[in-house]
Amino acid sequence: QAATAAPAPTSAGNPAPTAAENFHGSIDFGYRWLTDVHGSMNEYRSVVDLGQGPKLFGLEFSLRDPSTHLFDELDVRAYGWGGEPYSTAHADIRKKSVYDLSFDYRNIAYFNAVPSFANPGAPGGVDEQSFDIHRRALSAGLDLFPGAHFIPYLAFDRNSGSGRGVETWVQDSNNEYAVPTLLSDSTENYRGGVRIEYSRFHLTLEQGGTTYQDNDQASDATLLGGDNKTPILGQTLSLSSLQQAYSIRGHSIYSKVLFTSHLASWFDVYGQFLYSEPKTDIHFSEVANGNFLNISQLLFYSSLSTMGTGTDNQPHTTGNVGFELRPLRRLRIIESLMTDRYHDAAAPYVVNPGVAIPQALVNPFAFAPFAFTEYVNYNQQQIDVLYDLTNRITLHGGWRYVWGDAQTLAGQLSQTGPLASGQLRRNTGIGGLTYHALDKLTVNLDFEGASSDDIYFRTSLNDYKKGRARARYQLAKSLSLQANFQVLNNQNPGQGINYSFQSRDNALSIFWAPDSAKRISVMGEYDRSTVSSNIDYLTLPFLTSAVSRYRDNAHTATSAINVALPGIKDGKLTLGGSMFVSSGSAPSRYYQPLARVSVPVYKRVSWNAEWQYYGFGQSFYLYDGFRTNSFITGLRVTQ
Repeated sequence: QAATAAPAPTSAGNPAPTAAENFHGSIDFGYRWLTDVHGSMNEYRSVVDLGQGPKLFGLEFSLRDPSTHLFDELDVRAYGWGGEPYSTAHADIRKKSVYDLSFDYRNIAYFNAVPSFANPGAPGGVDEQSFDIHRRALSAGLDLFPGAHFIPYLAFDRNSGSGRGVETWVQDSNNEYAVPTLLSDSTENYRGGVRIEYSRFHLTLEQGGTTYQDNDQASDATLLGGDNKTPILGQTLSLSSLQQAYSIRGHSIYSKVLFTSHLASWFDVYGQFLYSEPKTDIHFSEVANGNFLNISQLLFYSSLSTMGTGTDNQPHTTGNVGFELRPLRRLRIIESLMTDRYHDAAAPYVVNPGVAIPQALVNPFAFAPFAFTEYVNYNQQQIDVLYDLTNRITLHGGWRYVWGDAQTLAGQLSQTGPLASGQLRRNTGIGGLTYHALDKLTVNLDFEGASSDDIYFRTSLNDYKKGRARARYQLAKSLSLQANFQVLNNQNPGQGINYSFQSRDNALSIFWAPDSAKRISVMGEYDRSTVSSNIDYLTLPFLTSAVSRYRDNAHTATSAINVALPGIKDGKLTLGGSMFVSSGSAPSRYYQPLARVSVPVYKRVSWNAEWQYYGFGQSFYLYDGFRTNSFITGLRVTQ
């Protein structure tokens, strides 16, 4: 009997977990079919852009093995591989008290060629300002001695994009031509530093540098009529060929300091400082042929060429400091001050070797140098006071003051010269409350009201009021409701502006999960939003006054019902989807219903299938509509 009750010697001598216990993960893979896309393929790719074929929908695994010398923990995640528009991969490797190493990769296939954008009168033609590019982001970071007081670290980030697109070539503001272009850019960021961490004090010292390059080429060898089809002085403007290229190179060194401190039980302070000084070099050239017009001289010409170069120095300083003061048990005072100062000293140099008209060459080697300085200074000071009126009610109020000045390049219609300057002055009052009742009801109210003396842009926040209300009520353990309400009203009654903007957003959601969602769960959301704006503007070519009006009234709904399949352990059926219907200046409708089923087929293996419908349409631009069906089948394997 004693021998039977004693633990086995092998178990006592080998307490380490098995390999299966160290490893946990899952893989979700399958195949997607698409029916024919009826309607606009460009609109479908701009909105959905899902392709068919074999897919890796998800991969996750974790490995824990403290007995190894290389690492204690390894976590890997990957989603959306196999031609998906958004693919990610992430890995974390750790050795306790030695290092933390992380990698992150993202690939975004960005396609945007909405047929009605920029040229709604020419459906099926070349879409202006369209893109078919891939953006890739890579990040890697290494922390040494995590958990210690001094943590050195190194990091590297790279963001790049390449692909094709369409851009507009503008000639003397008389016509715009949509021409194909090749796009390529990349930015690298190298940084390193040390984090000093104690119980009451944190300090980060970082030094870094960036490099940037952009190489774009636009070319066309076909006869283009441009947007302006109306003959001018009996002649039709056209572009017969274009070769344009520009190259940009930039680099910078920057320094950053970040600190936080818990000086006393009633006082915390924090701050951050960042300084950088990017430098940029630009080279540009273009040769164009066609039938062009210099409107100021009423002169038609057949070709032009331009070469340009320039340098740029852009010192940029950002800093903020703040503190939290708790003089009384129920009272908190939060003060913050920030400044952002960006200056740009540029020296471009443009050369026009000549403009050709029939039988002649006009203005050979006409130079147009122009040096300028731009700057944007932004400052903000804010104080917030929070007071616990009771154990369930917290009141908060504050004041924000924003000021700044700026000088930038002016637009082509400027009447004050090549540079435009502006001031920014705004006072904002802040208030609200938070209410908790019986741990079932939570209400948050926030309000802002502002008055501006000066603003930068016609559509900037000027004299505005913004409010938000949120409430959450737990009706029962399995049933909860949440409601949100937001409103923004902005007015600028200035002469020649008369800008009025208002937006409202009302949302209600419900979640029901009886018996911890073992048999059924229901989720539903409904959102009602409205947007309206009016603003004065000047129409070309005679600068006559007009009013731009925009309206949008939208309904958005999302629902999902999860039901356990009877007689099938862990089997689940999901029904639901989303919809969007709007009316106003650009009426649109979008439907996306779905049905999904998951059935276990073997130990730790389940079969998944999904149907989804995508349908989009617009009342004014019927050629933007599309519809298609998507079918997915695959397996999910877990360990």
